[in-house]
Amino acid sequence: MKVGFFQFCPRHGDAAANLSIINAALKNAEFDLLVLPELASTGYLFDDPRELLASSEDASGTGLFLSGLIALAKEHRACIVSGFSERAPEGLYNSAAAVDNNGVLSVYRKVHLFNSEKDLFLPGNSGFPVFTYQQVCLGMMICFDWIFPEAARTLALKGAQILCHPANLVLPWCQTAMATRSLENAVFSITANRIGAETGQGQSLRFTGKSQILTPTGEVLTQAVEDGQALHIVEIDPARALDKRFSPGNDLFADRRPNQYER
Repeated sequence: MKVGFFQFCPRHGDAAANLSIINAALKNAEFDLLVLPELASTGYLFDDPRELLASSEDASGTGLFLSGLIALAKEHRACIVSGFSERAPEGLYNSAAAVDNNGVLSVYRKVHLFNSEKDLFLPGNSGFPVFTYQQVCLGMMICFDWIFPEAARTLALKGAQILCHPANLVLPWCQTAMATRSLENAVFSITANRIGAETGQGQSLRFTGKSQILTPTGEVLTQAVEDGQALHIVEIDPARALDKRFSPGNDLFADRRPNQYER
């Protein structure tokens, strides 16, 4: 299975421009699964929630950004996972959608909001769903979910072989920590971070890049630079993530003792 990420700097509040950047970058690429950054449709910091609302869309797949990704997935005969600002009747969610040529496969709403995201978005209420593409079980988590081991573990326990991880990382630890998330769950992970900087909501942020793809043993298959647009695609065997044996006498999941983990 050919999997990859596209690391770039989204244009603030301009979904059409961001689609154009993505289309141009993927023009001659061959892949089965590609992950884009968190909020790839809109950018990250918004002083006025109404401005973000204008750039948001529902999860039906009929809005400008998601419909564009569906068309792109159809062209490449692939699955694309991307962050976007989801408009719902009750408010906005920092969400990720997985799409293929048939439309929206799955939507995840970010459970663990980071810092000032809480001023713009509602906390996710979708749990951590998994879905199947090309007979491979996939799951989504977004950015700050990385620091909560329950997120990756929940997806792995549901059968996820690949963690699709759109991100807008600003803290320095995630790329290293995701090796542990992959290792402790014996899963592949694809972290698609963004680059560039933004100012708003009383702060200035610089994003850390270094998007990466990790194996079920936490090895780095490929990693992008800290500050540069990058498209990386590698070949993996997702079946590796079905083997949870850590030693001849240990299975990561069979050896769990949940009754001993209670507070």
